[in-house]
Amino acid sequence: MKYILAIDQGTTSTRAILFDEALNPVATSQEEFEQIFPQSGWVEHNADDLWATTAGTCRAVIERASIDATNIISIGITNQRETTVVWNRNTGKPIHNAIVWQDRRTADYCKVLRDEGHSEMFADRTGLLIDPYFSATKLKWLLDNVEGARAMAARGELLFGTVDTFLIWKLTGGKVHATDATNAARTMLYDIRKGRWSQTICDLFDIPMDILPEVKDSAADFGACRADLFGRAIPICGVAGDQQAATLGQACFEPGMLKATYGTGCFALLNTGHTPVRSNNRLLTTIAYQLDGKPTYALEGSIFIAGAVVQWLRDGLKMIREASDTQPLAERADPSQSVVLVPAFTGLGAPYWNPECRGAIFGLTRNSGPNELAAAALESVGYQTRDLLEAMQADWTTGDTKAVLRVDGGMSASDWAMQFLADIIAAPVDRPKVLETTALGVAWLAGMKAGAIPAQDEFARQWALDRQFEPSMPESVRTQKYAAWQRAVKSTLDY
Repeated sequence: MKYILAIDQGTTSTRAILFDEALNPVATSQEEFEQIFPQSGWVEHNADDLWATTAGTCRAVIERASIDATNIISIGITNQRETTVVWNRNTGKPIHNAIVWQDRRTADYCKVLRDEGHSEMFADRTGLLIDPYFSATKLKWLLDNVEGARAMAARGELLFGTVDTFLIWKLTGGKVHATDATNAARTMLYDIRKGRWSQTICDLFDIPMDILPEVKDSAADFGACRADLFGRAIPICGVAGDQQAATLGQACFEPGMLKATYGTGCFALLNTGHTPVRSNNRLLTTIAYQLDGKPTYALEGSIFIAGAVVQWLRDGLKMIREASDTQPLAERADPSQSVVLVPAFTGLGAPYWNPECRGAIFGLTRNSGPNELAAAALESVGYQTRDLLEAMQADWTTGDTKAVLRVDGGMSASDWAMQFLADIIAAPVDRPKVLETTALGVAWLAGMKAGAIPAQDEFARQWALDRQFEPSMPESVRTQKYAAWQRAVKSTLDY
């Protein structure tokens, strides 16, 4: 039996998952690492922790599966996107903690860029909004604020990368400094139309071009890991940012196909084919994947709070003991009440992009209680998803979105939440048998490049449905409930 090793390096933990040739997961190892908060709004990771947990979970999963490394034909890497690492080319040591995608320290600088009129240029070249979320202003901050960094960069002693790039460099013993197009597209430095780093943007940020990695296809030769790490030099053949990897894992290969991943937040991607679609509704234009030198583009919208609203019920209000307790409470909610929760705990994401507003609850009565709050929390995720899908449909006027939304992530396990989602978007919601779609997507990339896994069409045919949720809500109720949500959002933004 041959195996593919998928590395899933996330925001709070690193996982290694071993897949067999039929892309069935056979063993998993997971390890959490420290979250560092130096100041309000600042979020960092020790980059050495990212590497240590990667190496450790890979070794553990090989041991757990009781296999020899000679049976592993390929490695795939999927990663938290936008998180920024700068390290010394000669020593391999990071010059500072990694600055995480959630970090807001460059918000004031981003406002300056917008006020100076650069928004149009960034949107046209990168498909992105000017925001601290992306890597570019994080990199500039490191070069400007770490003592000696500018001089070291000028001497060619520093390298920049998103997490995938740093892990590739460490795995290969410093032989390969590379990324894939999906991760490059999240830096705010990459021209997604021309397929190259933008000299104009690098000049604006005073970023030397030789600090940037080589950009490859998502399925490509990224070198081989050091033989002493796992017992042999295993080729690295697949790389993709986590949400793009989930898009692949859901086999969303045709234009118009949609997927939504429900974790702490929610990320929805719409495949728009080989032509980038400019958003007029504050969505992002990004690269879904790149194969054989040809990028496939997507519209992306992000919800800041999805599963985190259930965590708030558990940890903040102490209303539930387990996330799964939310469903039985919601099932007992009084249908005559109209409680609406806008979970803008850290602002509202797409299509609003307002980081300053905060959460609110509307429609409370004397009889409102845990049941109604639980239902409102789960419903808020459905409403926000509809906001994203309507913005996508308004942007993509040249094609039709498919009639089905494919879902994954922790919250997709809730039948109640997924049924409400189908009801409020008035479309079927498909939940796959394999919910580990992020790791599955990059395992497919790595296995396909290594010649052991079927190509795109056959992989799409192998996608297996666990359950389809059909909309059953009367149109009049759907219209009334969504209108209440829209009023609640407007009031929250006004407040």
